[in-house]
Amino acid sequence: MLDETLLDTPDALARADRHGLLRGAAEAGARVRTAARNAVEAGIAELKPEGRPRALLLAGPGTAATGVADLLTALAGTTAPVTRLAPTGVAPAAGALRWALPGWAGPVDLLLITTTDGTEPGLALLAEQAYRRGCTVVAVAPRRTPLTEAVDGAHGLSVPLATAPYDGRQHPDEATESAAAPGALWSLLTPLLVLLDRVGILTAPPETISRVADRLDRTAERCGPAITTYSNPAKTLASELAESLPLIWSEGTATAAAGRRFAAVLGELAGHPALAAELPEAIAAHSTLLSGTYGNGQNSPDASPDDFFRDRVDDPQTLRPRVVLLRDRPAGGLTAAPAARELALAHDAPLSELEPEEGSELESLAEVVATTDFAAVYLALASS
Repeated sequence: MLDETLLDTPDALARADRHGLLRGAAEAGARVRTAARNAVEAGIAELKPEGRPRALLLAGPGTAATGVADLLTALAGTTAPVTRLAPTGVAPAAGALRWALPGWAGPVDLLLITTTDGTEPGLALLAEQAYRRGCTVVAVAPRRTPLTEAVDGAHGLSVPLATAPYDGRQHPDEATESAAAPGALWSLLTPLLVLLDRVGILTAPPETISRVADRLDRTAERCGPAITTYSNPAKTLASELAESLPLIWSEGTATAAAGRRFAAVLGELAGHPALAAELPEAIAAHSTLLSGTYGNGQNSPDASPDDFFRDRVDDPQTLRPRVVLLRDRPAGGLTAAPAARELALAHDAPLSELEPEEGSELESLAEVVATTDFAAVYLALASS
């Protein structure tokens, strides 16, 4: 159950937010600026690459690292293949995750490591393996950790993990924050955007990074805890998703990555299940779900639909599907959104829509990610 009164009580939200999730969401713009500055101070802006790498290899634990890999895959397009290195297993002694380079990785490839922790022995071993193979290694991680020492030993480049200002200082808890926390994504992603702009994989010059930070600030103002649910898109979305199974349908390559992140963050932060799919394939993938027991509103599989007077108190509660349409502005006016709306209407399924303001691909992506991050946090804080 969602406590809707709590959503419009900022003081109560602050008391419920024991892990600083709202502060992390609000500080996303500051994280981008700090991360960009850290990237410059680490020497990325002075790099003189000898051409583009053949492939990008990304490794790291948690939701934020997965989101970084997904977003970079979308933004890089066909410029260079992006491969996320999933953990290959767990070390039996310490229970730590392990990673391994693919057999084809070599001197013309670039290994990117992202983590909010930096003590993972598997990532340090991966950096050493990359050094033996001749791969260039760049890591974004907290300062003075075993990983940064391993990267330095492999003649790689380490960028300190950005933490947002807190009372004029770096908040001491930020270095060990959850990888699913809203601010973590931008701390890890921004230095890699600066790096990949430098090597010609994507376009993210300083002025674009600055506009992304500004868009995140404006979104935080619109979605902040002091703004009432009626005019707050994130609170509205959280209240709509409370008793539903979100079917997150996305349109646009970068928006698809944002949709998958939204589903992951809903599960990790709010403990709320969600399914993500891209349009137009989502229409076929989820049409049966909309027309089945979940979609027609029958809570009890044993109850007759004609038994109007039955006692519903003991009926098992199911989540009714709600379509959440995340849209980027389609090129050439081609869009599957009308067909998605028609399908939802045909099955009497409620529909939520989120479309960013005009701007670059990165700015639109930032707005969608920030709004959905706020929604996931509100759902986590107000659910009992």
